[in-house]
Amino acid sequence: MRAAWRPASGRRVALAAMVVLSVVVAAAMADDLAGDARALLAFRDAVGRHVAWNGSDPGGACSWTGVTCEGGRVAVLRLPGAALAGRVPEGTLGNLTALHTLSLRLNALAGALPGDLASAAALRNVFLNGNRLSGEFPRAFLALQGLVRLAIGGNDLSGSIPPALGNLTRLKVLLLENNRFSGEIPDLKQPLQQFNVSFNQLNGSIPATLRTMPRSAFLGTGLCGGPLGPCPGEVSPSPAPGEQPVSPTPANNGDKGGNGGESGKKSKKLSGGAIAGIAIGSAVGAALLLFLLICLCCRSGRTKTRSMEMPPPPSSAPAVVAAGRKPPEMTSAAAVAPMATVGNPHAPLGQSTSGKKLIFFGSAAAVAPFDLEDLLRASAEVLGKGAFGTTYKAVLESGATVAVKRLKDVTLTEPEFRDRIADIGELQHEFIVPLRAYYYSKDEKLLVYDFMPMGSLSAVLHGNRGSGRTPLNWETRSSIALAAARGVEYIHSTSSSASHGNIKSSNVLLNKSYQARLSDNGLSALVGPSSAPSRASGYRAPEVTDPRRVSQKADVYSFGVLLLELLTGKAPSQAALNDEGVDLPRWVQSVVRSEWTAEVFDMELLRYQNVEEQMVQLLQLAIDCVAQVPDARPSMPHVVLRIEEIKKSSERLEGRDPQQQASNLEAGDDQTSSKPESAEGLNPFAP
Repeated sequence: MRAAWRPASGRRVALAAMVVLSVVVAAAMADDLAGDARALLAFRDAVGRHVAWNGSDPGGACSWTGVTCEGGRVAVLRLPGAALAGRVPEGTLGNLTALHTLSLRLNALAGALPGDLASAAALRNVFLNGNRLSGEFPRAFLALQGLVRLAIGGNDLSGSIPPALGNLTRLKVLLLENNRFSGEIPDLKQPLQQFNVSFNQLNGSIPATLRTMPRSAFLGTGLCGGPLGPCPGEVSPSPAPGEQPVSPTPANNGDKGGNGGESGKKSKKLSGGAIAGIAIGSAVGAALLLFLLICLCCRSGRTKTRSMEMPPPPSSAPAVVAAGRKPPEMTSAAAVAPMATVGNPHAPLGQSTSGKKLIFFGSAAAVAPFDLEDLLRASAEVLGKGAFGTTYKAVLESGATVAVKRLKDVTLTEPEFRDRIADIGELQHEFIVPLRAYYYSKDEKLLVYDFMPMGSLSAVLHGNRGSGRTPLNWETRSSIALAAARGVEYIHSTSSSASHGNIKSSNVLLNKSYQARLSDNGLSALVGPSSAPSRASGYRAPEVTDPRRVSQKADVYSFGVLLLELLTGKAPSQAALNDEGVDLPRWVQSVVRSEWTAEVFDMELLRYQNVEEQMVQLLQLAIDCVAQVPDARPSMPHVVLRIEEIKKSSERLEGRDPQQQASNLEAGDDQTSSKPESAEGLNPFAP
């Protein structure tokens, strides 16, 4: 009995010990999490009382906004653009000893950071850019040996950049731009992947280890060397031996001087006959090159660049071809490979015209203005590449110009494609770029649109910002906003489930009068998931999980981001430091929660002080559109109504009659169309 009893008793003791140990560990972890929760609540009470954390349930800290836990501890705190303001006190962030990522960028945190932040020894990623921090470089960071990314640009920090940064051996990203740091850059030995000290009061020579960084990393400083050019008294790097120019020194002096000796010897070996041979050979070579160029020009004149396949027309349902007959249903890949001729002017034309044809919409379906063969002969150039494919400008032999989009990653069968494209082709509205025709084969799917000569709003807004730029004034921007809103409103009016699906500034196109039209309507329903636009673009509503299924309220959110882009001049898709991206709505909200301030508006709009109230009204409308809760966003008819009221108000202030403005705009369009058209201006679908 005793022999059987002792092992059983031992197992029970071991089991009891394990239970007690697990209870102790769980209690310790609970205490640690409770301590993290207390630190977070103290931080919130100091700088962000509006942050919606439930202080009555510290155990639920892992579910609080912006908080992520790992192993029962707070590991990540992300509150970018959350309107945090004030000084961070001791006993808050420094008590989060398991925290490895801290992102509080685009807020209004001020003063110096607490010294006990050094106690958060697990910190690897710190993003505090875009605040109002002041004082010297935060010494607490120098104690964080595991630090990998440090971004504290866009603050008011001053003093020198400490050489002790070189001791942080794991540091890969160091961004200190737009502060008031002074003195020289210390010699940082670690191989940094990103570095920026632009727009500081730095001087001296750029250290050798940082001279491979781009010039933009050092702009707005007194630095020299590397990408900024040699410092005074510094010798420019010598070219590689193979790049050394032939010495102009005469042959009989070539042996004088140490560096010229070898070239002098070589020049001595060239006899008069050799020089004559070289001259004759050069002349013959130039003549051959000229002959080849003439042949190429003649060839390109006979065979225009066969680079695209496209068609167009006006409204209505799908498809009939030139002679009014329904096109034959074909699935053979040998029929047409239209875009296969792009960049290959020698592709046999017969291969591309023996099968399927362009299918037109609207009135052009009865009498097509051109056919596939015309498009194959058109000269073309790439306008841009996007999520759905590549867009080309095609100039036909008649001088007419169309835009052709070559879709990628289309997985639909031809009947499915035809049904969905018919719905898109039926949408004919003055503020939507009309789909004129399409082509479908196994290997190629092409869409033909009207060509918009001024390009996209994105290019106009974010393109050349130099001295030669023509700025977009308030009147033009508000008109673009209203036109785009009316286009979205019309799409939504066709069905309770209808949406554009990809509203962004690159899909707002402009004609010669800067009148806006929406493009790419409904294309997200045609492509596979790999081509669907990602959340990283900055326009996507937070509730959208499948970019191919976008609700009308999600469209409203994207339109709100577009309005913010028009008002701030900032692109939502600007490069980010991590996977969060640049959140334009939160940045704007963090500014306007403090007070309505002019710093949120694009510098080009600040001159229009007489309509500042109207600009603020449009800004408020944009903020309403980007509400986090979909039901809190206005409908597009309501958005259109509010923009119309804002425009009327600003036009009255400037002493203009809104109805007369509309008449003048239409007259301007008529005058434009009455002028002799260039190849860019002719529209083959004009009535």
